[in-house]
Amino acid sequence: METSPVVSAIIPTYNRRELVVHAVGTVLAQTFPVDEIIVVDDGSTDGTEAALRAAFGDRIVYLRQANAGVSAARNRGMALARGRYLALLDSDDEWLPEKTARQVDWLEAHPDFGMVLCDVSRTDAERRPVDRLERRRLTPEDGWVLKWALLEPALAPVSALFRREVFQTTGGFDESLRTAEDLDFHLRVARDWKIGVVDAVLATAMRGHDGLSALAQTYEDYVRVIERAAAGADGVPAEDRGRALAAAYVRSARGMLYAGRWGAAWTYARSAWHATGDRALRRQALALLPLAARRQVARLLGRGR
Repeated sequence: METSPVVSAIIPTYNRRELVVHAVGTVLAQTFPVDEIIVVDDGSTDGTEAALRAAFGDRIVYLRQANAGVSAARNRGMALARGRYLALLDSDDEWLPEKTARQVDWLEAHPDFGMVLCDVSRTDAERRPVDRLERRRLTPEDGWVLKWALLEPALAPVSALFRREVFQTTGGFDESLRTAEDLDFHLRVARDWKIGVVDAVLATAMRGHDGLSALAQTYEDYVRVIERAAAGADGVPAEDRGRALAAAYVRSARGMLYAGRWGAAWTYARSAWHATGDRALRRQALALLPLAARRQVARLLGRGR
């Protein structure tokens, strides 16, 4: 009788023929074999299917859909995956050889946890290191981490390995979001499941090109995600929820200033002030005033928007 896969890898792609072939190769190079590799082609027109079939044949499951966005592609792949554990990578990501071995071992040793994350080395288009997403710095303890995730919701999907039940209970990625869908997924998982960290770089993600990871995240989506998560974070003290909201509003206000959207910046700054009594965050809100003045002067002098 055929046994169910232990690990399923889901890879969305769109017009990234060479990159997705490389990504699949890093999955096949795992020291703990990945039983099922599902590539969801979101309407590519660059010969992606032919390249994948030539390189891997029936070692992968290839699915094609009309262009619907990365969230829809991930969700379709996860819905069809048969593995006990699900793992994601975009077509411009790569896994280090020990990723699945170390993360599967971690979840096997912690049966009450739903997801485990790792550090990610972020590179430029030439695969040269740019920086490192240090998960332990953002998540100082394992377990119920929603209060930390609200303050620092950053999630590189390539860093995650999670149980199939996590997808079934969260419903996957919110396809209505243009951006910030990864942050939203992280927050919903953190609300319902314990999350742990393997404190090591086990994956790399490319920055600085026009792939999925380079799509501009809108500040409206970011605030929407944090507000929704804070409203549903019943187990998080009101003070922590207020600090998380204020931090989101300050970040968005700063971004709006650089975008020249003065009214939105003022609205976010005012919301930050009222969301918390935290002195540090209120100082950050006040620091937006001289920034706004500098941006306005630059705009009047023709050096900025």
